[in-house]
Amino acid sequence: MEPNTSNGGRTFSRRWVLGAGATTLLTTGLTACGSSDSTGDSGTVTAFVYGDDAVKVQVKAVTRFNASAAAKKAKGKIKLEKVPGAEYPAKLRTAMGSPNAPDVFFNWGGGSIKAYQEANQLVDLTDTIKSDPVLSGGFLPSVLAAGALKGKNYGIPMRGMQPVILFYNKTVFAAHKLQPPTTWAGLLDINKKLKAAGITPFALGGADIWPELMWLEYLVDRIGGPSVFDKIKNGDASGWGDPAVLKAAETVKQLIDDGAFGKGFSSVSYVNGGAPAVFAKGKAAMHLMGSWEYSTQLGKFPDFAKTNLGWFAFPKYEGGAGDIRNVVGNPTNYWSVNARTGNKDAAIAFLRDCASEAYAKDLVANGDIPTTSNAEKLLDSSPNPEFAKFQYQMVQQAPAFTLSWDQAVDPDVSTPMLTEINKLFVGKSSPEQFVAALKGLK
Repeated sequence: MEPNTSNGGRTFSRRWVLGAGATTLLTTGLTACGSSDSTGDSGTVTAFVYGDDAVKVQVKAVTRFNASAAAKKAKGKIKLEKVPGAEYPAKLRTAMGSPNAPDVFFNWGGGSIKAYQEANQLVDLTDTIKSDPVLSGGFLPSVLAAGALKGKNYGIPMRGMQPVILFYNKTVFAAHKLQPPTTWAGLLDINKKLKAAGITPFALGGADIWPELMWLEYLVDRIGGPSVFDKIKNGDASGWGDPAVLKAAETVKQLIDDGAFGKGFSSVSYVNGGAPAVFAKGKAAMHLMGSWEYSTQLGKFPDFAKTNLGWFAFPKYEGGAGDIRNVVGNPTNYWSVNARTGNKDAAIAFLRDCASEAYAKDLVANGDIPTTSNAEKLLDSSPNPEFAKFQYQMVQQAPAFTLSWDQAVDPDVSTPMLTEINKLFVGKSSPEQFVAALKGLK
């Protein structure tokens, strides 16, 4: 495999370009169709997939399934339709409102499928998973739960995990005799020592806004626990009024006022490589970023990635309700099944392949960390086994894995939410104004 620039670009674009695309996925024009209708020939199960370079894993899965006894028993074969990335959201939306809807389709879980679920266009997989040992025991529980809506499963994990992690520059930490903190007080103490040495504590690509989101996601979890955002994700806007949201916003403001991100973070971009460079060159000591940061650094600053890049869990907030083992980020992508499929048995049989060791091996070969329950033993062949196992164990042990807010909320809420987050970070709104604005989002 090619564990550097191409992989880093793929990982980065897959998360954030897809995330942005997901917010346009469900707009006006989505029509509900009766579940008694069929999408077409019952012998052929059509699967829509996002057509990036990671799709080779799904191509192999289709070839493997179509030649299997399971396909013969279900009397069906999978026809994979690779949809170019820029076209995926619009094409899926149009197809789901037409007689030519896919039987199975790739998605981001959470808010990206909420409108389809409300229109009765999805198969509720909850009981299917519970009654099938392969599906119920095949995936990490926090990942399965992260793609659910109101406690019901509508998706099966089908790509790699991408948790958000606190990365640190080992050289900077060693020079100043610092250790990764486990508490918020410990982190603030490190910030103080770094600033005294003229080093910015955290790199932050504020020009892109979404890196700012990560701070609020973790702080709300650590202060109030995962139930706070879970309430919001399920459509209860009053959840924004939880004291944990205000406390998180106040904590962010304290970090900004204290210089934790430096003075010019709002003009620094992650997309153009600015924030990764600030971090790798030692101008900032830490960087809160998705797990793709390793691939990004490996492509841009390979020596730094191989020898000086360290990582640790987001600290515990003293007095907070959130477990330090909780994770935020992107659990994975999911396959969902159209309620109108003409061959549900074949569709479900195909989904079971995602729990197989063969599927997990293909993900590892592609530079991904599988979300299957037996994948850890396969990670020795990954580009950086130590980092791969850290991610896997992090998610395996997580009591909760919160889906990135911009993907979890309703699509029409995501953009104004990000706008309000940016206003908080650049000082155009106070923590109280921030909370008031979010409570007004419907």
